[in-house]
Order: sequence, then structure tokens, then C-alpha cells
Amino acid sequence: MERPEQTALMSIALMAAFADGSKSEDERAQVRRVADSLSADLNTAALVQDVLLGRTTMTAAAHALPRPELRQLAFELAVGVCDADGLRNGQETAFLAQLGEALGLGRPQMDGSTSIADALATMPLDEPPVAPQSRAASAGPGLPAAPEGVRVAAQPAGDAAALDGMILNYSILNGALEMLPQSAASMAIIPLQMKMVYRIGKAHGYTLDRGHVTDLLAAMGVGLTGQYLEDIGRKLIGGLFGKAAGRMMGGLARGATGAAFSFATTYALGQVARQYYAGGRTMNAQRLKDAYASMVGQARGLQAQYMPQIEQQARTVDISRIVQMARAS
Repeated sequence: MERPEQTALMSIALMAAFADGSKSEDERAQVRRVADSLSADLNTAALVQDVLLGRTTMTAAAHALPRPELRQLAFELAVGVCDADGLRNGQETAFLAQLGEALGLGRPQMDGSTSIADALATMPLDEPPVAPQSRAASAGPGLPAAPEGVRVAAQPAGDAAALDGMILNYSILNGALEMLPQSAASMAIIPLQMKMVYRIGKAHGYTLDRGHVTDLLAAMGVGLTGQYLEDIGRKLIGGLFGKAAGRMMGGLARGATGAAFSFATTYALGQVARQYYAGGRTMNAQRLKDAYASMVGQARGLQAQYMPQIEQQARTVDISRIVQMARAS
């Protein structure tokens, strides 16, 4: 994939990030931080300014993608961005319709991509919810209010090893998904992180919904759209999406820039969520952010240790099965 094609794909992803018209300044700041972290390779920081100031247009970006497979990829990435923080709203839906037209895609091509993204974005966190019975105390300033729902039995102290194992398994799986070229693999990482946090909360006596999990991640400083954009940027820089465009969809993409970074973020999310719920949700937003930043550093140190397992998982994981599970739920 040539640099102009990489630039066009990232520009379209950034347009999708701002398509909803309701991004808060915190969210915009996070997108800029992601751009700064990638700018040495794609000058993404400049792309953000070009998108926000209208210097880069949808039509121009589409024209920079001459191959049909790249145009399809551009649409898939945009759908993933729009659905990263939940099902897209009306403005995002309108943006995708305009993008599909600019890319010259037909309805079947667009519907196939949106169907996969929607299934992953709405993947149930667990079994159907039980009728609410009680409300626990507030979680503290700047954090989500305690959820309504049945309090389940607290996780016994002896099950700490089981929780560690679950967190590690999710981390290895998400690290493996990051090494795959399919756009659906990138879309699956955030829903799986949310499912993991849900299970940790439930193990400590809390039944959560998607909104509470999203708010907890935000309190840690983890923006869902920004995380997905960062994954896209790393895959573009590492050439993984070039493999996707070349129809090498099942191969393991070795040597990709930032490969298995999602191992570290997933591990850190899991361990901090465990501290938060085990401690009765007394950590405030600053403590959560500090704990997450520290844990990401530790988790990065573990990547080399678990890289053989991550690579083995990448060779065997079937992303289509994850999508089928999401659709069947």
C-alpha cells in the first residue's frame, strides 16, 4: 500500500471520528493524543487539522483509493470508528451513506460491513438482565453511578487466580486479534474488553450494563473511539491492512508496528477493574487514571513473555466465529 493510500484511509477514519457532531473537548483531545503518537509515520496530527478545517474532503480521499478492495476497506474502517463507542447515531449514519456513495460502493457492500460492526457493537455482555431489585451506593465523584440490578454473590478470595487467568486469556486473545489484517478483528477488541470488565464486576457482586462499563473505562482515561483509531493507525503503519487489501486475509501479520499492544491495554483494564470492584468502587477518577497508566507499563513488560501464546492464538482464532456469536446473541 502506497503512502497516499495510507493517508487517505486514515483521513477517512478521522472524518468518521468527528462525524457525530457531538465529540466533547476531552474526546477531541484524546484523538489528538492518538494522532501525536502516530505522527512520526503518517503525520496524523496534521491530518487531524486538515479534517477539522475541511482541507481534506471525502471526495478527495476517495479518489486517492483507486482499487476496489481499498475502497471497501475504507468503508469498513469508517463503520468501525462510528460504532466504536456504541451504535452510530443519525449523523454518523448519514456520513456513512455519503461515504459509500463517494467510494462507489453498492448497497450489498455497505450492508455487509455495517451488519458485522453492529453485531459486535451490541454484543451482549452476559446473559439477559434480571429485573432490578436494589441500588447500591454511588461510586464516587466523576464516576458512573452504581448500577441498578441484582447483587450477585461476591467473588471468593480463593477465586483471585481464576480472575487473573480470565484477564490473561482476554489479553492474549485481543493481542492476537490485533495481529490479524481483517477489519472485523479490530472491531472485536473493544466489545471483548467490555465483556471482560462486566464479568469482573459481576464476580465482585455487581451487575452492570454497557453504559456503566463505558463510563468506567472513560474514568480510567480510555476513550473507545481513540483506542480504535490508534489500532487503525498502527495497522496502517505496520502494513497489516495492505495484507487485507491483497486478499491475504487469513495470514499472521508478523512484524507489524505495535503488534499485540492490545494485550497491554486489555490486561491493564482488567487488573484496574479488579482493584476497583474488589475495593468497593472507592477509587476516584484520578486514582483510576494513575493505576491504569502504571498497569499499562507493567503489562507492556509482559508482552514478550506471552508473545508465543499471542502468536499461536493469532494462527488459530476464527474471527468469523466471534462475529457469528455476536449475531446469535
